[in-house]
Amino acid sequence: MSGEAHLAIEVTGLHKRYGEVEAVTGVDLSVAIGEVVAFLGPNGAGKTTTVEILEGLRTRTSGDVQVLGVDPAEATANWRERIGVVLQGAKHEGDFTAAEIVTMWSAYYRSPRPTPEVLELVGLAEAAGTRTRRLSGGQQQRLAVALALVGDPELVFLDEPTTGFDPAARREAWQTIDGLRSLGVTVLLTTHYMDEADQLADRIAVISRGRIVADGTALELAAQVAMPSQISWDAAELSPGVLPDRLRDLLRGQDASMRSRTAVGTAAVERQTERQVERPALATRDVDEVVRELLGAAEAAGTRLDSLAVQPPTLEDTYLALTGDSSSGDGS
Repeated sequence: MSGEAHLAIEVTGLHKRYGEVEAVTGVDLSVAIGEVVAFLGPNGAGKTTTVEILEGLRTRTSGDVQVLGVDPAEATANWRERIGVVLQGAKHEGDFTAAEIVTMWSAYYRSPRPTPEVLELVGLAEAAGTRTRRLSGGQQQRLAVALALVGDPELVFLDEPTTGFDPAARREAWQTIDGLRSLGVTVLLTTHYMDEADQLADRIAVISRGRIVADGTALELAAQVAMPSQISWDAAELSPGVLPDRLRDLLRGQDASMRSRTAVGTAAVERQTERQVERPALATRDVDEVVRELLGAAEAAGTRLDSLAVQPPTLEDTYLALTGDSSSGDGS
């Protein structure tokens, strides 16, 4: 396989067997140059095995793999300079400053980026003289990304980059990862945070039982499994009793927990001193038609339906439907 010029990663028919166990059973995956792709999968799905094969850290049983136009199994030091790897929970030993660590790592490369430029890219310019033990969790991860970027790579592998972070540190790391787009760097991201994948990735590939079961944007994945959206409104504005027969039948046929929910925190509820508001909810794949019917019912009743809300399926909903996984942990 020669590898298309516009692809950073091209995988066809990838298999990996450990004795009698086949961990990867025919993965096909492509990643375009400059694209950020999230690679998701439950425990034991073959995710880590696949990524390690792409990084040249593990050999495959069969299949064709091209990473930056090179077979990782035959990679040279020159190829390794073209990729960057950020491992989960990277720690920086010793009592060095951020600038000293980046400078030391730059010695491994023939044409490294200047240390000040790298620190600026990851938002650590003001912390250049700070000892690593004094860096926050978010800054530690920024430093890990800096070390991956110092060799000016074309492709970066990010393995669970924000595991164990508090919300503020996660947001900092997201800003750094998102900034890689401006450099034209291709990113393959593994994560068990669905909101992280949704926020950062151009595309999402889901692996389950050793095979890619879905590949596309969050909306495309939701469409693939025909996940319903949820439409809700304030019953004080439109009583379920005045709905058309079809919608009343839908409400009666759905689980009680979906028919009545509490909405707290919206501007309307805050004006009502956060009193509980009954919100009938309809799960449907035909959003446009149901919304039209609800608005028509409100007009016929002489009321406005200002509280109407449509909640599309979340990426987590879609992921669980695709994999049947009840957890979101890292897999092998």
